Amino acid sequence: MARLVNKTPLVIVTGFDRGATIRSAEALAVPGTAVVHHDLSLVGAGTIVRTVSTTDFSGETDSRTTQSALDHGCLSCAMREDVLPLLRALHRRGNVDRIVLALDPALEPEPLSWAISNVVVADVPGQVDGPAGLDVQIDAVIGCIHEGTWLEDATGDTVLDEDPRGPEGDERTVAQLAVGHVGFADALVVHGQAANGWSGAKLFAVLKRLNPTAPIIMELPQRQLGPTIMRNLLTSIPAGARRGAITGPHDPLLRGQPPLTPDCGVHVVEFETDRPFHPERLHDAIDVLLDGVVAARGRLWLATQPDEALWLESAGGGLRIATGGTWIAAMTDDQVAQVDPERLAMASLRWDPLYGDRSSSIVAVSVEADPGHIRRTLASAVLTDDELAAGQSGWHGLSDPFGVTHADPCDDMLDERALLEGTEPPSEWFLEVQDLAGPKPDNPGQNPEREDKS
Repeated sequence: MARLVNKTPLVIVTGFDRGATIRSAEALAVPGTAVVHHDLSLVGAGTIVRTVSTTDFSGETDSRTTQSALDHGCLSCAMREDVLPLLRALHRRGNVDRIVLALDPALEPEPLSWAISNVVVADVPGQVDGPAGLDVQIDAVIGCIHEGTWLEDATGDTVLDEDPRGPEGDERTVAQLAVGHVGFADALVVHGQAANGWSGAKLFAVLKRLNPTAPIIMELPQRQLGPTIMRNLLTSIPAGARRGAITGPHDPLLRGQPPLTPDCGVHVVEFETDRPFHPERLHDAIDVLLDGVVAARGRLWLATQPDEALWLESAGGGLRIATGGTWIAAMTDDQVAQVDPERLAMASLRWDPLYGDRSSSIVAVSVEADPGHIRRTLASAVLTDDELAAGQSGWHGLSDPFGVTHADPCDDMLDERALLEGTEPPSEWFLEVQDLAGPKPDNPGQNPEREDKS
């Protein structure tokens, strides 16, 4: 990939198994590499433990572990006060040509990638205030998953507070993190062993549908991870990989052309409709995405909300609906001029003379659910002929259980992780970070260039 001027390449390694994550990160430690990993198990008490291992150009490795106090015992403070400033500091070291960041299991790669480009690191001596993206560029995100446990994690509804791997009081679901470890990755390392051949085959069928372009390697006892294996993995990442890029609700829902034929009972389920959803019937119908479905994402047109698209995202037994930005048909001319040309081109292909670009599209990866049942259930929630004939004036009278954000199960809130183009990202992690770190840069979706490393 093309590299911006004088930015230090950053590889992010993520997963639930701390040991597997660190092994993968350390296997990338060629001369000129700084490997960083954090232990956030004490973050609730306001303490963060960080280890930085630097391999110099002679091949010697120096490791230093430090323990620091945080202003508050929260993940956003760990991010703001340690991870992001450290990335900027490592960029300035003359003996560091690449940074490998092994994430604590509590950190998600997608919110971190957003923070690198957007959260301002301020008041650091010798540095211009700005995001870490001034100095580093994400070259790859590597997800580490266990062959025998990942699928169970990805289809459950356990919250991290109830899981030994999660921080106390954390209401995110295990499935949310497990799906993120795969869906946001550019490459995957699979460790451990499945219970049997069928379970392993089902796992790989899911991986190829959830992230079809990501190259995969197996960590085996007879083939330990090392620089050559990891270099080959990185070079196998195709052009066009995300590499930390944040996608929005109006980007393509199917990433990388996944196989559409079923395999081992795993299906890619697509649903599209040019009619708006009845809000109450949709509220009942979306439960069909909570059982036997690994992940779902989609854009929704709700009859009672004609101006705003809604964004649906699920992982295992948790689902969230949030704002997805304004439909093009409801924009002013000035707003339309700011819309991404690719979105405009796609909208023009199916533009309706009455409703414009309003429509609904949902894509799900199912492992046990019947695809036909999912489609029929969602279809039953759109407006009938009589309801459609009532027009917008009649639709306004429909009862609407959806607010700005909505979660299912209704009493089990996921963190607001939909990072939406053109809107403030609603993730609870970064609401606090934004307030404390100051204003965002002028171009929040872009990594500003830096002329030198001095």
